Amino acid sequence: MYFFKHINKIENELALPGDKSISHRSLMISAMAEGESEINNLSNGEDVKTTWKCLEQLGAAIFEDNGKIKVKGKGFKNFDKPKDALFAGNSGTTARLLSGILAAQNFQSIITGDESLSQRPMKRIIEPLTQMGSNIESNDFKLPIKINPSKNIKAINYTLPVASAQVKSSIIFAGLHCEGETKIIEKIPSRNHTEKMLNLKTDKNEEGKIIFVSKKDYPNPSKFFVPSDISTAAYFIVLTLLTPNSYLLLKKVSLNDSRLGFVNHLKKMGAKIKFENVINNAAEPYCDIFVESSELKNIQIDKSDIPNLIDELPILTIAGLFAKGEFILENAEELRYKESDRINTIVTNIRKLNIEVEEKSDGFSFHDNVKVDTSEFESFGDHRIAMSFAVLSMLLKNGGNVNGFECVNISNPDFIEQVKGISC
Repeated sequence: MYFFKHINKIENELALPGDKSISHRSLMISAMAEGESEINNLSNGEDVKTTWKCLEQLGAAIFEDNGKIKVKGKGFKNFDKPKDALFAGNSGTTARLLSGILAAQNFQSIITGDESLSQRPMKRIIEPLTQMGSNIESNDFKLPIKINPSKNIKAINYTLPVASAQVKSSIIFAGLHCEGETKIIEKIPSRNHTEKMLNLKTDKNEEGKIIFVSKKDYPNPSKFFVPSDISTAAYFIVLTLLTPNSYLLLKKVSLNDSRLGFVNHLKKMGAKIKFENVINNAAEPYCDIFVESSELKNIQIDKSDIPNLIDELPILTIAGLFAKGEFILENAEELRYKESDRINTIVTNIRKLNIEVEEKSDGFSFHDNVKVDTSEFESFGDHRIAMSFAVLSMLLKNGGNVNGFECVNISNPDFIEQVKGISC
């Protein structure tokens, strides 16, 4: 349990660790390339460390050098057979993206995970990878999965049944090993880090976005700068917006167009948020974000925006608790398949505020604002639930407790120190 006292004011600037999604991908792409790559500002979260360890088991050499991460990659289909199962911990990104790489290797590999990850769906990657010629055994389409060697990985045309950057990236990584060209059709846009970092050709038609990938796109050694994580910044943005007479400058935050749904929605709610010092001449654009205290009004969340703010929905809900009008979340059933069933865990915690919440299969709604002075919340072992209700606790007059708060190490182990550095 950790007690968060009431925050009177936020003022300062804050530099956050690198974006978790980009960090995973920069490590994997560097490990695939033959030769030495360099990564600056890699995330220090446990999920990314898990990817690091798995890639080392596959023969990549990864080490720190003067504050930067160097990766000596293995080259095309040249990873080493791991001596033991690859443990993906709590990281769905690790498990799903590595599966795409391992589907094309000439050895058998096994991916396991912790209790939470072992309950999350893997059918969404097993089906397309099987269509490409991979031979994958699973525990009823859940971890552990055994990926058997395959000599005939082939290109496919695949329409994504759900908006998922992890599924898309898994297919892309497998497609990098095919002679022919794989076409991935994405009806609803999701995070586009993988295709941007690999500089893949894309197009659009009446069905949606098409991503093209083949052996010709296999990566070469590169230098990566990982901007700060917009998902991590989200908690500090909401804390500042809802704390009177406050401001915050967040440094070098990712400005990727597929990650701005959260900020754009907050602006529509009335949030005072400005982009400064925009850098566009990079594979991943970034900027400084200036935030000021604001009065917010709840508005409808567009269905098309859900995939690009899915990770920020828990903290957006906290903003909704202090905004005018009814908060309604729909079309977000994917939240049930995260580190926790986030629809249920959010609802459970909100009800501790004596607020009536209507829970549905794809979301929830409430129309009351926060009236209690203090409360005690559960993290449910989910880092995003823990940080969201830590922010809520700091907004309560007498603060609040979050049980199991240590799970934040998955993405941002320095959260408490960061809060101390910007608060009064």
